[in-house]
Amino acid sequence: MFDWYAWVGLPALVFFARVVDVTLGTLRIIFTSRGKKVLAPLLGFVEVFIWVSVIAQITKGANNIAAYLAYAAGFATGNYVGMLIENKLAMGMLVVRVIIPNHFQELTKALSDKGYGVTRVDAHGSQGPVNLIYTIVQRKDLPEVAEIIQGIYPNAFFTVEELRSAEHGVFPRSSQEALFRRKVK
Repeated sequence: MFDWYAWVGLPALVFFARVVDVTLGTLRIIFTSRGKKVLAPLLGFVEVFIWVSVIAQITKGANNIAAYLAYAAGFATGNYVGMLIENKLAMGMLVVRVIIPNHFQELTKALSDKGYGVTRVDAHGSQGPVNLIYTIVQRKDLPEVAEIIQGIYPNAFFTVEELRSAEHGVFPRSSQEALFRRKVK
């Protein structure tokens, strides 16, 4: 007689529990790197609780290859889901660095008009003088900033880096309110 629990129920349970567990683990690592001191440990607690529960179920049915495959598939899927969720949350701040050869005024004005702080530095590139334009933005604002840059300089070279923290910057009004709310809590 076919054992539905061992070959279907247990693997499904293991798969979905592992997806949740690894998704939380992925988010926990991201939140830890961003200094979320309260949220990261809470996610870690739930993550480990689920993991221990799943391991207990697998060891009961240790002779079942379907549960092992579900465990591995849940791990891979959980990583993917965790990254998708983190991307949708768009938490954190970024440094945007633009290198343009000349006529920086239009770009700095456009960014400033949208409320972004802008710092310009004269520099020398491999083909002569350039301008470095720096701005710090909320991650959710990156598409707007990239659109501004590419609208003015379609072939502009710009880089984006994660930023752990920043204080006393110039941000668009909605971003300033979000920063203030986070610091008050």
